[in-house]
Amino acid sequence: MVGLSNRPLRPSHGVALYMQSQGYRIIPVNPTIEEALGEKAYPSLGEVPEKIDIVNIFRRPEFVAEIVEQAIQLKIPAVWMQEEVVHQRAAEAAEKAGLFVVMDLCILKEHRARFG
Repeated sequence: MVGLSNRPLRPSHGVALYMQSQGYRIIPVNPTIEEALGEKAYPSLGEVPEKIDIVNIFRRPEFVAEIVEQAIQLKIPAVWMQEEVVHQRAAEAAEKAGLFVVMDLCILKEHRARFG
């Protein structure tokens, strides 16, 4: 999760905690923290030493293009931009590169709607 905060009152923390409770492995990507939710944090996607299945973006839209470009270069299969995170050109570039793209939706809300 790019932009994951280690502060419990931040939306990214709550969403990550929920997804973790549902069995998903959350890898924090945030250069300002050492860890979150018991997982080591990494400064960028490129520094994560493991396979990434989905990039969940909790950053302001002006930071999205760079994150999506990294996801494309790393051949990560999916990019999810949380609610109010909209960057049409980045989404189009990701789709053109073959990535699955979700924009302006909360992964927690969508998971609950589908799986209860």
